Amino acid sequence: MSHVARIELTVNGRPRTIEVEAHHTLLDVLRDDLSLTGTKECCLVGECGACSVLVDGAAVDSCLMLGVEADGTAITTVEGLATGDRMDPLQAAFLATGAVQCGFCIPGQLIAARAMLSLNPRPTRADVEEGLAGNLCRCAGYEQIIEAVLAAAAAAGDGTTAQPRAHDAHPASDPAATPDARLAPQ
Repeated sequence: MSHVARIELTVNGRPRTIEVEAHHTLLDVLRDDLSLTGTKECCLVGECGACSVLVDGAAVDSCLMLGVEADGTAITTVEGLATGDRMDPLQAAFLATGAVQCGFCIPGQLIAARAMLSLNPRPTRADVEEGLAGNLCRCAGYEQIIEAVLAAAAAAGDGTTAQPRAHDAHPASDPAATPDARLAPQ
């Protein structure tokens, strides 16, 4: 017998009321019920950070939180970082530094970085390393990811926005840059 609960939450600035299975994780709710597939399903035990989202501003592994626990909260997924057609400065910095490789870990990395920068807008390299410690990158792009976060912090400090280089502006035009869904389902 399934138990269904009605929850009210705000997702990416939009109030939502949905019915969820009591045993479904927040990850299940976001991906399956709300079709927000930017949050990635990977380890399902809170080890990799691919499913990170902001819950009331704090980074949380959505695979470890039940959907019913999100009742009354404000959730931000990677889809909620951009404003209209403008990328979040962190997203722009990730493109500008070449931090986006296969792309699977990037949503969780962006969310963790956004949470860290909201608490510490002027981080040191050690602060960034500590802030992203719970997010694994299987492509080993850690150096570019750290550079991206530091660049976004520096740009925020001087009022500019990290911009992608011209050849990074449209990575989808390069067929090699498009993940193979059979190997890395999005």
